[in-house]
Amino acid sequence: MKKIELQIKALSPLAISRQKPGGSISECEDYIPGSVIRGAIAGEILKQSGQQFSDLSENGGDFQALFLGDEPAIFKNAYPNIRKIEKDDFKQEEEVKILPTTALSSKTNPGFKTGKNCNGYNCNGVFDTLFDRLCADCYGYAYEPNCPVDGGRVDSSGITFYSVFNDKYYKLSSQKRLLTKVGINRRRATSEEEILYSIEVLNESESKGKKPKPVSYISSIIVPDNLSDTLWQFIDKNSLNFRLGGSTSRGLGKIEIHANLAKITNNIQSKIELFNAKLWERWKKWSVFGNSIEYLPKQTYFTLNLQADAILTEKWQRTTVISPAMLQHFVGVDDSSLEIHAAYSSYDYRSGWNAAWGLMKDVELVTNKGAVYLFSTAHPEKWYTALANLELTGVGDKTYEGFGQVEVCNEFHLVMRKDAV
Repeated sequence: MKKIELQIKALSPLAISRQKPGGSISECEDYIPGSVIRGAIAGEILKQSGQQFSDLSENGGDFQALFLGDEPAIFKNAYPNIRKIEKDDFKQEEEVKILPTTALSSKTNPGFKTGKNCNGYNCNGVFDTLFDRLCADCYGYAYEPNCPVDGGRVDSSGITFYSVFNDKYYKLSSQKRLLTKVGINRRRATSEEEILYSIEVLNESESKGKKPKPVSYISSIIVPDNLSDTLWQFIDKNSLNFRLGGSTSRGLGKIEIHANLAKITNNIQSKIELFNAKLWERWKKWSVFGNSIEYLPKQTYFTLNLQADAILTEKWQRTTVISPAMLQHFVGVDDSSLEIHAAYSSYDYRSGWNAAWGLMKDVELVTNKGAVYLFSTAHPEKWYTALANLELTGVGDKTYEGFGQVEVCNEFHLVMRKDAV
């Protein structure tokens, strides 16, 4: 497998709509789902069939292998970029990640210390609680931390996307606005009375400053080796031809895509070793409370952190927890020593519009991105390669649309309360 990195520059507002099941209001997403990118690229390929992709028949061809095969290309979600684009220059950006749901911050002054999110003032910082919660459970204590700066209450940080640049943590987010439109009378070709509506869109540029800069989003595509060059060349050649989201006939959704072939790296073993070193260091510090009620098994620990919403199924039923049996099934590893020690997750519902069929998609129960699952095993050597592959392919259903993307041992779990960032 190879990876094609995408940097998507917005040239017009993006109407990436999401309508909650049972609701009548269409909201705008905070990011560009992988399914939207996938549909845009597939549509452009079909539009130009016979040129770059010569064979689009059901029985074979590049299109079928990319989108309909047993191992289709995986289109990951596009998340807000940390930097703005300088003029027309595209730059290699830092990786954008999802903050774990175990991260907490001050209830009255939340946010990263370096972010200046609180009316221009430095915030009290964000820290992770996974290790301390695990230790507190073993000692039989209720874990209720307070803010390390002012001693006040803490709560969820409210941060979804973040990135690390020059050892500093930054909150990333998308800016939105409402576009008001008027209905047109088809017979007279004039504005229709009493038909006024608004569309929520993602801004195409910064709202501040005399010369606002375009905003961009970062994504990637995992492609089979034999098709990576073909798809990369197609995207690069048609960088200005793609349209994302709805209302494209009204001037919305115009983008520019910069594609780059990237090398896939594997540092799973080093991340797991660093994670375990910090965990046992923390466990040793909790020994000041005496003997614990339960002892942590002397195994190797690792986490799965959802970097996108996931559609999880176990025994034909929807679930929000990845069980040991499910994980072994995902990676094809047989390990009777695998245990799950903690799961922090929540759920939501997702639907959408299938442009190819002209129909609404089924309503899916999804596990929200940011969920954390803590596992341990007595045979870590079985898992290094399997987990590296899992980071590429994802977990659950519809991974080719960006669902179920995971990261192993997110580094933010190493940020303790006294070292809030």
